[in-house]
Amino acid sequence: MFRKKRRGTLTGIVWRRLRMGWPELGPQSVKQPGTVVLPMRKKRLSFQGVRFTETHMHSNTMKYVNTLLIYLKFCGVMFYRSHKEMIKRFKIWTYKEGEPPLVHQGPMSYFYGIEGHFIQEMEDGMSSISKFLASHPNEAQVFFFPFSAVKMRLTFYEPKVFDHVYLNRVALDYINMLVHKHPFWNRSRGADHFMLSCHDWAPDITRHNPKMFKNFIRALCNANTSEGFQPMRDVPIPEVNIPSTQLNQPRLGLPLGQRQIFAFFAGGNHGHVRNYLFENWNKDEEIQVHEYLPKHQNYFQMLGKSKFCLCPSGYEVASSRIVEAILAECVPVIVKDSYSFPFSDVLDWSQFSVYVPAAKIPEIKTILKRISLEKYLELVEGVKSVKWHFTFNRPAKPFDIIHM
Repeated sequence: MFRKKRRGTLTGIVWRRLRMGWPELGPQSVKQPGTVVLPMRKKRLSFQGVRFTETHMHSNTMKYVNTLLIYLKFCGVMFYRSHKEMIKRFKIWTYKEGEPPLVHQGPMSYFYGIEGHFIQEMEDGMSSISKFLASHPNEAQVFFFPFSAVKMRLTFYEPKVFDHVYLNRVALDYINMLVHKHPFWNRSRGADHFMLSCHDWAPDITRHNPKMFKNFIRALCNANTSEGFQPMRDVPIPEVNIPSTQLNQPRLGLPLGQRQIFAFFAGGNHGHVRNYLFENWNKDEEIQVHEYLPKHQNYFQMLGKSKFCLCPSGYEVASSRIVEAILAECVPVIVKDSYSFPFSDVLDWSQFSVYVPAAKIPEIKTILKRISLEKYLELVEGVKSVKWHFTFNRPAKPFDIIHM
């Protein structure tokens, strides 16, 4: 089925949208409330056609893109070609004004770590992404505001005072200073400018001046369409819990034959979705949900022992659970409403995940039990194939989470 046009993520998707203006097809098994669904032909690319296309890809590419089946119909080849074109032509200008820690610096670990890593990749001359950096703003297709919403929040936040006014004011002052100093914003009315943040409060920065930010691109983890996220303009990015001592979580996934847990979740009972999940499944042996794991149990080992990993919303729709499940080769069961999926301009989420609306939480076991062994094995292969797109590398590498 077709869905509304929507942006994907980070450098690759900003390029794809600017260059191609593709209609987004979206997760083909996912229908969320409010989605406009139009009929689409059921026919898929033939296996022979996929293999034929893969043989025309460079071997260095195929070690990252190891199957086209995880991509939307006809998008796999376009994705590959677009990436090649991006390497040749895409240029980003990062504004130089401002001083750390509020600007040109961000957190490098925990749930907001993608913010700091992206800023560093944009500004590090030794980074592999430096090939995208414009030497002069007149060369650029897009312009990046390198401020950190997290650093601003930490600097101006008063304990127990949940007021966003200081964060909003400082960020808007920085943006307004650049808008008035340089001519680039006015040329497109902000349509080629973007910010990036995983902080829950980041969407509020632009809400108080909707006219000014009508065209502005917001790359956000908190991609909630019921709270103002606009899929035709904004960019959903995956939330990743980056360890403090390494870039990616430990890979503790067991072979399929050794995964003894049918479905698993561990996390705080906050937000109405998780509350509903615990109400229905906190005493079930097959659907294991835990607010706190016993001290002797390792969270990542539990993911690696599970066949399905539940990924419910918390206070916000953004959560690191999806990436954690994928890296553990556990099929993610996404329990969210009004969520804009990362990379969904090219990835077919139905090939490596299961979507369950929050209202159907009582039916989770029935839904998962209906999945045949053949379909489950296909989902697992999809998860393995898509892992690279959700993996951090420094410097960034082709088709990884930054290049996507």
